[in-house]
Amino acid sequence: MTALDIPARPPLWQRLLFAIPLFGWMARDVANAEAEDLYYSAAALVSMWGCSILLFGLPGLYIPALMMVPTMFLVLILISRG
Repeated sequence: MTALDIPARPPLWQRLLFAIPLFGWMARDVANAEAEDLYYSAAALVSMWGCSILLFGLPGLYIPALMMVPTMFLVLILISRG
């Protein structure tokens, strides 16, 4: 062991995700999560959804929910594959 440990370089997809200004910052907080960071990230996500409802009305409510359907299908497939 040396006096200086160099951290492992994150994979390319993670570096690209973290480079996105608003969502990347939240994703980095979730990836390096402490207990309170997860609650703040969930509150930020709910707040952004609420802001979209205030700005766009019912489409701001429906469109993010419809966009989560393929995501949840993918999550269920990944869970079933083990």
